[in-house]
Amino acid sequence: MRRRAWIILLAFSLVLTGCDQVFRNNAEPFTERRDIEFSNWDIPTNFVPKSLHVVGLGDSLTQGVGDEMKKGGYFERVASDLTEWEGISFVETENLAKRGRRSDQLAQQLEEADIQASIEDADVIFITIGGNDIMKVLKANLFKLKTKPFYKELGKYEERLDKIFGTIRALNPDAPIVMSGLYNPILLITDEVKEFDDIIVDWNAAIETRIELDGNSCFVPVADLFEENTNIVYHTDFFHPNAQGYTLMEERYMKYLEDCGLQELFQGEMDR
Repeated sequence: MRRRAWIILLAFSLVLTGCDQVFRNNAEPFTERRDIEFSNWDIPTNFVPKSLHVVGLGDSLTQGVGDEMKKGGYFERVASDLTEWEGISFVETENLAKRGRRSDQLAQQLEEADIQASIEDADVIFITIGGNDIMKVLKANLFKLKTKPFYKELGKYEERLDKIFGTIRALNPDAPIVMSGLYNPILLITDEVKEFDDIIVDWNAAIETRIELDGNSCFVPVADLFEENTNIVYHTDFFHPNAQGYTLMEERYMKYLEDCGLQELFQGEMDR
């Protein structure tokens, strides 16, 4: 009986060994198996958050003069808002603007090596310039106001804008330039200088034309924000915006940044 049990056990073992051998003979060698290819992944361009280097140039408006809340005027407010856009993790600001600066002085500043290095590294450049050019003419002709001196200066201003944009583009051909128009604070002082409205319109047209020629810039109109002081948008000097005025500028800037397509660009959805 024991012998028979051993014979059955031996036979069963041989059957299992044979099945294992069949499996091994039919199995595909590991090295010869076809690799599984994953389908192409469409990785969102804003999957990895980006940081932006934002540079401010020009006069007191970009510097933020008059902002009693010390929030950096429109410039720092807008930079802070940019971090709320999807795909933007951090915004580094570099404000190189200065109170009283005219377009000829900005053109001269752009020749400085450290300023050029900042522009080369910029992802976007904000500029306000021209208000002090107009004020220079106004002060020189205060007691004999005529429109001719303003249009004579406008021709020179247009030439300086060409130089400013040319210098920036030679250093950085890709960074969008965001430039606001000018506004007319004179009506708060007197209603007799109505011609100033036309002067501001024509100077703003020159700015807008230069921006259109550049093809990678954005014009932000602000004149209507400062037509009257019912919203208390002026600082006590009646020339610079106060915190409320800069908040209005911030809101206008953010609208036009989106309208100009900069949100998609900053998020990396447009080629640079």
